[in-house]
Order: sequence, then structure tokens, then C-alpha cells
Amino acid sequence: MADPVGGTTVRAGVAVRDVTPASGSPMSGYGVRTAPSSGVHDPLTVRALVVEHTALVTVDVVGLHEDTCAQVRAACRPWAEHVLVHATHTHGGPVSMPDRLGEGLVQAWLETVVHACRDAVAEASAAQQEVTVRAGYGADPGVANNRRRPDGPMDPALPVLQLARADGSVLATLISYACHPVVLSADNLLLTADYPGPTRRALEEQIGGTVLFATACAGDQNTGHSAEVTAQGEADDRTFARCEQVGMRIATAAREAELRSRPEVHSASGQHGTSEQHSSSEQHSGDGEVTSASSAVELALDVPSAAELDREREHWAAQAATGSRNTPLYENWHEWAARTDPAGPATWQARVNVLRWGPAVIITMPGEPFCQAGLDLREQVAGAAAVFVLGYTDGCPGYLPSASEYPFGGYEVCDAHRYYGMPGPFAQGSLERLVDGAVKLLPTAGVEVTGGTGVTAG
Repeated sequence: MADPVGGTTVRAGVAVRDVTPASGSPMSGYGVRTAPSSGVHDPLTVRALVVEHTALVTVDVVGLHEDTCAQVRAACRPWAEHVLVHATHTHGGPVSMPDRLGEGLVQAWLETVVHACRDAVAEASAAQQEVTVRAGYGADPGVANNRRRPDGPMDPALPVLQLARADGSVLATLISYACHPVVLSADNLLLTADYPGPTRRALEEQIGGTVLFATACAGDQNTGHSAEVTAQGEADDRTFARCEQVGMRIATAAREAELRSRPEVHSASGQHGTSEQHSSSEQHSGDGEVTSASSAVELALDVPSAAELDREREHWAAQAATGSRNTPLYENWHEWAARTDPAGPATWQARVNVLRWGPAVIITMPGEPFCQAGLDLREQVAGAAAVFVLGYTDGCPGYLPSASEYPFGGYEVCDAHRYYGMPGPFAQGSLERLVDGAVKLLPTAGVEVTGGTGVTAG
């Protein structure tokens, strides 16, 4: 799986916390599912990987509000300067965001999640040890499909990063894949991490150490059913057995990845120690082998007019009155139209991040980016052994479709903002603004760029 000697060495630590709520918690992810959880199939966890002054924290929830992510970053600041807060996007977890993706958020439980993130980062930081960083790609596990159209883009990349001790034992592994964790349907009432759970468990049993799974740009990717079918809760083969099968396929491909420890990655600064540079929208810090940068990107929302909201209220009230299985969803959309203020916020501020951990580059965006973002961004990075492009990080406000997908319409483009509780969908071109923001940030984090054409907008 890895070359035997040499490579980039860093100090790193890892820690895990269980944040599984009690049975009876309101569940999130499917608008048609109104029943609370009836039990626990597998634990929901917080996993923190601290590398030098940076940290990646993954949480087994459908999403985290940007304000919650900011709380986590602030709480972790004594131990890590640059913290990425990522939701794996399981649809088998509790309501985890105020006023988004369902009602009934248990605030006390959410506070325990923030504390668990803090405690995991603190423990991982205190346990840091010298490890070698190796990275590469596993073969396409053949799990994901474009859920919108058969000829749509897909992202088969399976980046793998491994941190190994001097004796060869594995401290931690990070893997990422662009596929919605929706193997389980709306009929499922057991709390579960979905396929990332068995993926992590299998790899931990096979290679040791702690495994983190981070969901890539999966807004238009899942295991082979449309978003409309997902919303309706049709179960077909969406079972825990299928979940295990998917997890094992991804774990096997990741285990067999060829990992490199000495890619041709050049630091823009070449400096050691820690420094910070601030501008109106960017922050950078680094120590040579580990560098980081972040930037704010403002995105526009297409907020409907008062007349449009009036029409929506009437339409969804009529649809809800039909008494179909989708009635809970239509009731939710009617309530959204009733409370949305046409004079409300028309923009949303996103946060993009770039980390360089030796031979690996990690780029993050909020929300549910379509897979084209990952395809475009990997083309922009030169010399890295692996490039991770993660969605669902530092906020989850809705879908971010590629500009070329807007003419096709569909749930992600036209409807999902209602369940998300946003004033409107993101304007066409929003995803490309995020990609451009990340590309501009790469040199700031000491990442060599290819100088290619960049974003695919149409």
C-alpha cells in the first residue's frame, strides 16, 4: 500500500468521540420522514485529526450550520490554529442544524457535539507524535453514479492519506469519495453513519489506526437513484446489507491504493515556523511541510418575490391536501413559503479552505457541491500525490450545482432550498465562484498550480 521508507514527516495525533443521541431523536435528511429514531444501528462519531497547527474534524451528521462550525473553531483554537469542520452528510442521523433539514433540533445534544469536537482536538493535539505522510489514489470502487442523468459527470477519485509511525504501524488514515451517504432510505429509523461507517470499520480492522471518512463533492452523486426517489423513501435494495457491501468496496479500493511520500510539491514560502498574513478575506499560516489558508466568498441567492411566494403557498397547500406519501414534504415547503421574507438576505458568505499536509492537498467548500468542482480543482493542483476536494465543510446551506446543470432543473436546482430553510436557491455560477476562490487560494497555501484553464462553467 505504501513505499517503505522516507518521505515527509510531521507531528500528528488523532482522537474519536461518540456523539450518538438517544433513541427518539428527530431525524434529518428526508422531508417525508417524520417519525423519530427508534434505535441505534451503529454509533455516530466525531473524529479529529490534528497535524501540526491544523486539524480536520469530521462529524457523522447530515450537516452543521456555519455558526456551529465557527463555535467549534473558536473552541479548538488553543490547540489548532486552522480547523476544518466537516459533516459526513449521513441521512441516518438526528436533526443537527437550526432551521435546516428538519425540525426538533435538540440544542443540548448539539452543544455536546461542539464540546466533543473541542475535546477530540485537544486530545489529538496532546498525543501528537512524529509520523510519515503518504498519499495517493485508490482505484474507482464503482459505487457512485450521477443521480440526475445517466450522461452526467461522475468523479471516481478515491484519495487516500496515511500517517505511519517509524515502526510502520498506522496512526490514522483519511479517505474521501464523492457519493451521498444515502444507501439507507427514508424508511430507516435507526441511527447510522450509513456507508462511511462500515468503510471506516473495515479499514481499521485491516490496517489499524483510526480512519476518517470525508465526503467529497457529492451533490449530484449517489449509489444509483434519483433525488426524487430518495425524497419519496422508496427502499428497493437500500438495506444495511447493501450499506456493508458499499463500505467494503470502498475500503478495499482504499487499502490497495499505491501511496507516495515524496511528491514534487513546492512551498511558495519555503519558510519554517508559524506565520499569519491577513487581508480582507484571506488567512494563511504554515511551517513548510504543513500550510493552510482560508478565504471568504460571497454567494448570491435567488430570493423569490412576494407574488412568487404567494403562488408557492397556494400550490404547496393544494399538493399537501392530496394526502400522498409526499404530504409531509409539501407541508414543509408550504411552511417555507409562508415564513420566507422576500426582502430577506440575498447573499450568503461561504468559507473555502486549503491545507497542504506534505504530499497531500485538501481543499474544502461548504454545502453540497456538484462533482464538477472536484474534477476542476484537481486539474489545478500540480505535483501533489493526492488532492482531496471536500464538500459539507464549515457550513451546509444547500446544493451548489454546476452552472451547466441549471437548465436541467430538478430537485437540487429548483426545490431543495425549501427543505434547507434558505431564502432561495443559490444563483447560477455560485459553484464556479467557490472554485475560483479556491484556485486563487492555492498559492497562498504554498500549493503549486498547473496554470490550466480552470472552471468548467457551461
